Amino acid sequence: MAEKARRPRANGAASKAKILDAATEIASERGYEGTSIGLVSKRCGLPASSIYWHFADKDDLIAAVIERSFERWLSAWSLSDEGTTQQRVADMSMQVAKALLDSPDFLRLGLMLALERRPEEPRARTMYLQVRDQAMGQLREAARTLAPRLDDASVDQLATYAIAGADGLFIAKEIGGDSVDLPALFGIHGRAVVDAALRLTEIQDA
Repeated sequence: MAEKARRPRANGAASKAKILDAATEIASERGYEGTSIGLVSKRCGLPASSIYWHFADKDDLIAAVIERSFERWLSAWSLSDEGTTQQRVADMSMQVAKALLDSPDFLRLGLMLALERRPEEPRARTMYLQVRDQAMGQLREAARTLAPRLDDASVDQLATYAIAGADGLFIAKEIGGDSVDLPALFGIHGRAVVDAALRLTEIQDA
């Protein structure tokens, strides 16, 4: 009886993952508007009724796509407790580069949603912006660790610069493909962030 009780839940989890995988692929190719329950159904091989069993509508589905990728993306922005400042930032830069290479669909979809302006904001866009705010929070904490004398305004500047640079490098990779060495560029970006932290501290102390 216990085995029978477990099997539907396992099948349900597997179906949900299959739906999310298909939705991620389609949304990254076609954007929010180009994604439909019908296309997701065709891609994952499950009927639309199965999709609606897990998700209320397309917006709910896309929001779940972003939420599922959240932990992996957010964990990449953590600063190690060991090593020199340069090494800790270099390690974090490599974590972010690896996360983007492993799961590019998440940021691709998130950036598309973030740049859209609609009279009624999709829940998926709200979800992405909430995730991004949490990443910014971790970056602010990292900035305070790297440069403890910085005031809040300078910490915000440094965190914004760091995440904006990451966005730009990701877009460069999307455009340039294999010709763009993302880990190498993130290594340069990490060093630039450290230099910026030092420069902001010097300006503030002057």
